[in-house]
Amino acid sequence: MAKELKKIKVTQIKSIINRHNKQKKTIEALGLQRINHSVVHTATPQILGMVNKVKHLVITEEIN
Repeated sequence: MAKELKKIKVTQIKSIINRHNKQKKTIEALGLQRINHSVVHTATPQILGMVNKVKHLVITEEIN
């Protein structure tokens, strides 16, 4: 029986203007393009780490 991976929805809520380049690249790597844009990712340690780095710019929701 395979373990089902959880999904998370990541939504950008703040602008990346005047942010450090690493934060801009992380937002871009998550696939976010503008404020209120959302993407769905599998909750892997890599994705969760990226979300943690820009947690002040995004909100996350767990999807079943």
